[in-house]
Formats: sequence, structure tokens, C-alpha cells
Amino acid sequence: MASAKGTVNKVILIGRLGADPEVQYTPSGAAMAKLSIATNRAWKDDQGNVIEKTDWHRVVAWRKTAEIAGEYLKKGTQVYVEGRLESRSWDDQNGQKRFITEVIVENLVLLGRKDERTGTGTGAAYPPMPEAPPADIPGSGDVQDLGHEEDLPF
Repeated sequence: MASAKGTVNKVILIGRLGADPEVQYTPSGAAMAKLSIATNRAWKDDQGNVIEKTDWHRVVAWRKTAEIAGEYLKKGTQVYVEGRLESRSWDDQNGQKRFITEVIVENLVLLGRKDERTGTGTGAAYPPMPEAPPADIPGSGDVQDLGHEEDLPF
């Protein structure tokens, strides 16, 4: 594998799913799950009013990690995601070039109680995905189940 000295592409998110994962399969049979994860932040403005903002992140998991996401995650589930940013483009139905940046999952940790993580669903709408997963995605991904929130070390 080629080295990219002096560069880092790392994303860490702890958030909640805004929709059930959308699991699809490529023609070659590789599983791919699309996740929509919300993170929140708050600050005070100049008048002392608390301002809250929710940021939405497009997240993509491949292979075994995608299958696990589809089986165990649902809307509202809290997750920890480590990954990298990846951008791609496509032409929409009007022929306009569109761009998107997504988080590609390299490590997924299921947070919260197990009874919060049952079911599968249809998920949110995303633009079309590439026909095959990128070659440098690890085969199974790293998935951990930490159980209850009160068991977390932070």
C-alpha cells in the first residue's frame, strides 16, 4: 500500500441515527449500508442565549460492518464511528454535476442498550453509490458492542 506521508484523513463521530440503515448489495454481492448520523452542539450567543445546532453526516459502511449495521441499528440508536472522508461526484437526472462527501466507516461501535438496536429499515434517500466498494476498504471492518451506556468509560 502506498504511503501518504504527512497527511491524515480521520473522522470520529458519536451521534444518533436519523433513519434506519439502508442496506444494499453491489452486483458482486458486497453489502453496503447508508447511515444518516446526527451530532449536536450548543453555544451561547452575545446575548447569553443558548443556540443549538444539529449537523447531519452521511456515513457508508461496507461488507460485514454494513450487514451488522442493518441487523442491529435503527433510527435513534447511538453509535460511535471512526472513518475517513471521501468525496465523489455524479450527474443528476438533469445532467448537472453533483458532489457529495461521506464518512467511510473503518470502525463502528454500537452504543446504548441492546433493546434500542433491533430491527432494520429503509433508511434515508442518498444519491447512487458506486458499483463496487473501493479496493482499500478492509474486508470485515471492526465492530464492537459496548452494551449499556452506563458501562462506558466516559
